[in-house]
Amino acid sequence: MLSRTAENLFWIGRYIERAETMARLLEVGGRIALMPSAGRGYRSEWESLLQASGTAAGFGAKYDDAVQRNIESYLFFDLDNPSSVASCIGKARENARIVRTALTTQAWDAINTAFQEMRGLERRPRSDLSLTEITEWTMRKTAQIRGAIDATLLRNDGYDFLGLGLALERADNTARLMDVKYFVLLPDVDLVGSSLDSYQWHTLLRALSAHRAFHWAYGGEISAGKIAHFLILNPQMPRSLIAASSVVLEHLNRLARDYDRRTPAQTRARALQSELTDLTVQEIFDEGLHEFLSRFIGEIGELTELVQQIYLSGEAR
Repeated sequence: MLSRTAENLFWIGRYIERAETMARLLEVGGRIALMPSAGRGYRSEWESLLQASGTAAGFGAKYDDAVQRNIESYLFFDLDNPSSVASCIGKARENARIVRTALTTQAWDAINTAFQEMRGLERRPRSDLSLTEITEWTMRKTAQIRGAIDATLLRNDGYDFLGLGLALERADNTARLMDVKYFVLLPDVDLVGSSLDSYQWHTLLRALSAHRAFHWAYGGEISAGKIAHFLILNPQMPRSLIAASSVVLEHLNRLARDYDRRTPAQTRARALQSELTDLTVQEIFDEGLHEFLSRFIGEIGELTELVQQIYLSGEAR
């Protein structure tokens, strides 16, 4: 496969997953905003979303006031924000158009339909769109795109590059969503175990569509230790760090077999997977959950850059 085609497919996966994550971040903000402010930490839960998503600098350059309406617009509609839902869906569609012959009709139709409906949302008055409506629309459309891809694409190198982009983005995004809760939204260590702490854990699970799955897996009361195990170390949870890392390694191993060449990307991914497999929740807390998540995000970023250098060289972004 041409490296430029591989890069287009890789970025389709990344943009679809990133669009969903922005919607999930907005859902977290909306739910947390229903709770009274603790009066410490960041000035608002909405600013916390900017910090966690890495978009605070871009937002600050365009908006003077970090109020809910501005942040919703920036994370969902604003094309000046390369990580907004609208930007991600637009770029996914453009990459899909370029490699149209590498996609099935069903996969292309799912991506193109999401793009056309996004344009329709942009034309509607902002006051007519609730936060719940736009976040649920995004999660529904991204699920349909992934479903079309999984159900119809050949399991060839194109599928692997697409899946590799999705899995790398998911690993990064799950870590960022966890960091919103533990490091940013909870203002003070004294509040650990409080009703605010418990409510925020519930909110995080619901934002990841994992509330029922968590109770199936663990039952009983929600605690920081259980959540950390579920979202980091439980391979049965599809959005956990270990599950996403396993998918990354699986796609890289398939590419190594297809091209009959192993690369440092496989070595790095295997080391990351081994670390997570051997890790315990207590070791994570001993390091500090925020510190662990920050380190993991850095390692995923380095692995992504390695994949870019080894396999990809087009102009798609």
